[in-house]
Amino acid sequence: MTGADQRLEFGHRVVIVGGGAGGLELATRLGDKYGRKGILDVSLIERSRTHIWKPKLHEIAAGSMDMSAHEVNYLAHSHWHGFHYRIGEMIGLDRDKREVHVAPYHDSEGREVTPGRSFGYETLIIAIGSQSNDFGTPGVNEFAMKLENQQDALRFHESMVNACIRAHAQEAPLRPEQLKVAIIGAGATGVELAAELHRTTREVVAYGLDRVDPDKDIKVTLLEAADRILPSLPPRLSTATEDLLTTLGVQVLTSAKVAQVKKNSVELVDGRAIPAELVVWAAGVKAPDFLKDIAGLETNRINQLVVRPTLQTTRDDAVFAMGDCAACLWQGHNGNVPPRAQAAHQQASHLFRQFGRMLAGKPLQDYHYRDFGSLVSLGEFSTVGNMMGGLIGGNLMIEGLFARMMYLSLYKMHELALHGAAKSTLDTLARVITRRTEPHVKLH
Repeated sequence: MTGADQRLEFGHRVVIVGGGAGGLELATRLGDKYGRKGILDVSLIERSRTHIWKPKLHEIAAGSMDMSAHEVNYLAHSHWHGFHYRIGEMIGLDRDKREVHVAPYHDSEGREVTPGRSFGYETLIIAIGSQSNDFGTPGVNEFAMKLENQQDALRFHESMVNACIRAHAQEAPLRPEQLKVAIIGAGATGVELAAELHRTTREVVAYGLDRVDPDKDIKVTLLEAADRILPSLPPRLSTATEDLLTTLGVQVLTSAKVAQVKKNSVELVDGRAIPAELVVWAAGVKAPDFLKDIAGLETNRINQLVVRPTLQTTRDDAVFAMGDCAACLWQGHNGNVPPRAQAAHQQASHLFRQFGRMLAGKPLQDYHYRDFGSLVSLGEFSTVGNMMGGLIGGNLMIEGLFARMMYLSLYKMHELALHGAAKSTLDTLARVITRRTEPHVKLH
């Protein structure tokens, strides 16, 4: 499908693997415009049953967001928007037969719900996102939690609330690691989680856990191997953010390389031990391991599928990749398009337009990433970031209320792409009303 592409045939089979921000947006838009009319046969393969915008996971983990008010049910959404939802996890690819292999799906009790299956395609789009990269650090898998999906976020939140209740109920003095949280990695996820935890842990203990002193007993430590937090942002914003976190009581340790994670502590390369009852690994990014050299497709050292400017993989014109799992050259810059939600949103919009061109028998256009900067939410305390590119014609550091509004607008763009203006507005009003009648922090 390069150069003088041929017009797609009626009922052309499009399979999208991965229901994250980019994959679900693309499936929704293709289904709305082409799936309902039978012009395209669009299927979305996803192992989860519900969707949550990944940048919101730290709020679920901290308890400041009720997941049920924000999650999207794939089965219902696919029915409403003209595409098929196929539950399961991609485990293989046959490029000769043009089939995606999907593992059996089991329920929480281990019973098989769907058998192993294969789905045929004529165009395949892989959008399975990324996961944390622990770089082989000993003890991470055994003793640290990650924030890669809803289950991870809920598991951390439950552990945090249980830790507070346990400390309140026990007669013995607190152990050194009790109510201590170590967050490894001071990128956006780590910084945002640290700021949210400062508020939510205090709200949790305010609901009758009066034997816990949040200022004395609860401690959050943020560890970063680089010489400053938020290393992808300008130094001034890193400094401002670190100052705010320190004011909140968060211990920030930079140039702190982790040697191993133990049951009740994190050991650093320099020999220091950080006591911690809860450890979160939020450092490093890589694509899922099963993508490495899958079906002979080209991948890089962090398992990303290497794509051309059209987002087609380098060795198969019928296979596209987008989002965090794709290594797409950032034209005019050194390196690839960064793994950000705005990139997945842009690529979904670009590929949607390309299907219109293919249906009209026109050649594919190249994707050009537009960088609108980075924003990091510090909960109710502040939001910091930088805006850049064509939006303002330069690079502007922003903080406070304006930055907060810009941060919220990113999520609203995602909601609009999925639901349209009317439903997004009603959902927002419903959340505002609900928040006035329920605790501001999730307690279970």
